[in-house]
Amino acid sequence: MWRLQATGIEKAFGDRAVLRGAGLTVEDGDRVGLVGVNGSGKSTLVQILAGTQDPDHGEVHVRGRMALLDQDPAIPGATVGEALDEALDWHQRLLDAFEDATRRGDLTASAAAQDAIEAHGWDLRHEGRSVAQRLGVAPRDTPLDRLSGGERRRLALARALLGRPELLLLDEPTNHLDAEAITWLEKTLVGWRGALVLVTHDRYLLEAVATRIVDVEDGVTVAYEGGYADYLIARAERQAQLARTEDKRLAMIAREAEWASRSPAARSTKQKARLQRLSALKEARPLARGRAFDMDFRTGFRRGGSLLELHGASVRFGERTLFSGVDLVLRPGERLGVLGPNGAGKSTLLHLLAERLEPTKGELVKAPRLQAALLDQARSGLTDTDTVFEAAGGGNDHVKVGERHIHVASLLDAFLFSRPMFDQRVSTLSGGERARLLMARLLLEGANVLLLDEPTNDLDLLTLRVLEEALMAFDGAVVVVTHDRAFLDRVCTGVLTFEETGGIELYADRMQADTAREARRAAARQEAESARAPAPTTPRPKAPPPPRTDRLSWREAREHEALPGRIEELEAEQEAVGAQLADPALYRDDPGAVAALTTRAAALPEEIELLYARWEDLEERA
Repeated sequence: MWRLQATGIEKAFGDRAVLRGAGLTVEDGDRVGLVGVNGSGKSTLVQILAGTQDPDHGEVHVRGRMALLDQDPAIPGATVGEALDEALDWHQRLLDAFEDATRRGDLTASAAAQDAIEAHGWDLRHEGRSVAQRLGVAPRDTPLDRLSGGERRRLALARALLGRPELLLLDEPTNHLDAEAITWLEKTLVGWRGALVLVTHDRYLLEAVATRIVDVEDGVTVAYEGGYADYLIARAERQAQLARTEDKRLAMIAREAEWASRSPAARSTKQKARLQRLSALKEARPLARGRAFDMDFRTGFRRGGSLLELHGASVRFGERTLFSGVDLVLRPGERLGVLGPNGAGKSTLLHLLAERLEPTKGELVKAPRLQAALLDQARSGLTDTDTVFEAAGGGNDHVKVGERHIHVASLLDAFLFSRPMFDQRVSTLSGGERARLLMARLLLEGANVLLLDEPTNDLDLLTLRVLEEALMAFDGAVVVVTHDRAFLDRVCTGVLTFEETGGIELYADRMQADTAREARRAAARQEAESARAPAPTTPRPKAPPPPRTDRLSWREAREHEALPGRIEELEAEQEAVGAQLADPALYRDDPGAVAALTTRAAALPEEIELLYARWEDLEERA
């Protein structure tokens, strides 16, 4: 069954046509990855599909409930708790419908409501707490108006998942998530039961989740079966075929134009059809060829020693210590990725290295002629009222790139800003376009240390690959905060991780850091289990029982022999049920079993106690 059908979608902003007849069909179980360069219209298309923006032309039809994670989400309620509870209202309505049908004796309606409830589970409160914890959502009593942009996005993502819609639309869901949350989200989306449309720059997520890739290209949508790797191959083949077709079209235009110029006398008679064909060839929309795009941050800086050093650095805000006793030596050619949970102090470390912040303890030592440039997560440094041309050149017509002076127009053209965009206000740019403009500014600064805070957010896949190539060729040093696993694996020569102890550890790569983290957690779990285990007790000597005259009957003797084994069985069952109820996967994978297991867990202690009492009675008489 299809969940979404969109046909002939057109959308223009002023004289700029973004979508020119895009279409999309999504069936149950489809997981569609939506890709395209910045400004191609991905987010616009998602908003039109969700009904938050109207198309100029075209139709959208949706079956079932739908949820949208937007770039700037609207969240109901006054607190985080209210927003999370509202996301589960659909489940409460199912429970109310079941109770109402049961009370009225409507067996058909009651059975239908029961089936719907059992498909999701009778109690989703545990899942609500689990999802919020996994995504790093703020505490329930936090007012919504005090949330940061990243906190709002995490809350909105939790709400979208808890809604369990038949159609889920996610626009860059990994933005503002840490590495563990992204891994959990990936597993959740792989097992998503409904239909999914996903816009993301995370290549590992695309490869793991998407069953089909849809490319928004030159205002239309082109579908490719398979994951991200399949898409790259199929798209390259398609582009090559289109290029050959376009070359043939241009060659034919040249031949026909040459004929028309030398045969004026024939135009009035039998050659009119040929002239009409020439006109049609000229009016056909030309192929939108991919433009070459290059970044080069190299400055020619030559130094063999360290560029930046931290010695015993600590940062403390009020009563909270973000990190302490940090030692770090940064050399040319090093590209360090920074990992850690949200709020651990990763952005603070970049501000410390950029000398925008003084350490509470310790010192920062930098090399002579060192120049550091910071790209912060807020993409600050741009004035919204400036035009793109003014923002790039700082009011100048020419800028210096390395040892060369070039025109600002050439710089913007190199960063894929078209001439009509030169007069566009910065406030109207998309997140990816702002990032590209700031990277052009970084190029002008000639820095030998680049400090990048989540640089991959909002970038399209083309820009992402170009940025990776530029950083790998950079002759200075790079410190980058990112949770893009593909970016870390390809670019970084080392990984700094923020530990639970408040320190920072250096690892060779992301996999080594993950292995070390899992080993620490396994050790902590084992230690906790050992601490919970009851200490062995020395049995107290019992006084000899008084002589009894009432001996056990044959039946009681058999019962006495069997009771220890039965008690062991029930205690093993009690431990197994407790382990099942403690596993969050139960509430996601088999919610229908939760009620029965909870009832059994409550009954087992009394059953075990009764068996012990019976055994003691028989033991005294044996």
